[in-house]
Amino acid sequence: MAGDMITFGDAVRYWLKLGFISFGGPAGQIAMMHKEVVENKKWMSEGHFLHALNFCMLLPGPEAQQLATYIGWQLHGTRGALSAGILFVLPSVFILWGVSWIYVAVGSMPSVAALFFGLKPAVAAIVGEAAIRIGKKSLRSSTLIALAALSFVAIYFLNTPFPVIVLSAGIIGYAFDTRLTGATRSVSDEADVAASIVSNGWLRALRITAFGLLIWFLPILVLGVWRGWDDILVDIGVLFSKAAVVTFGGAYAVLGYIS
Repeated sequence: MAGDMITFGDAVRYWLKLGFISFGGPAGQIAMMHKEVVENKKWMSEGHFLHALNFCMLLPGPEAQQLATYIGWQLHGTRGALSAGILFVLPSVFILWGVSWIYVAVGSMPSVAALFFGLKPAVAAIVGEAAIRIGKKSLRSSTLIALAALSFVAIYFLNTPFPVIVLSAGIIGYAFDTRLTGATRSVSDEADVAASIVSNGWLRALRITAFGLLIWFLPILVLGVWRGWDDILVDIGVLFSKAAVVTFGGAYAVLGYIS
């Protein structure tokens, strides 16, 4: 496994660094991971990275953090997954607290308001550059480019639900032979992906699922018993629990759901 050649300390330092610099939302975060993990550090092959990205895009929730967690697991198992997933978001929590305090305290000042307003085009540029970078890697044929264009038309002009677009694209991809779509992978990439699939039985999967659900809902249950089931914190927990389950497409889909 790739983790045999990469020390756990090196991986932790990278995930911590990424947590501080991953501006631009999921598109920018994924592009940063691709540049470092695939191009610079060679921790993962191109085909394996895109395979993992496609899988994470099909899951509800934040695909960038899911991708980081998967890469961490590939490198160093459970401890790698935990360190990648936690460090991916932990620094941004403290940054968010600081920025929120500044916005509440002095956000009405014209100079501060102008500063926040000026960040908008910079973030848009980061997202655009990231979309182009990832698009060049994944859209390898005219068929895939046409499918991407149709998906954009469906979601932007026709307001088609994101799950419908993803499901339709998957069906179309399954219907076409890989020779027509150009979505072939090298033998080494196939072996790399196959080696990453480990089956430990349904019983272990059920135990992990039960433990995960307990961690997920325990804070809501504690808040409900402590502060009452009509408390605003309980409502927030329930809202974002629903969002985590139904918002396929990551952070951009979450914004549309909660707005």
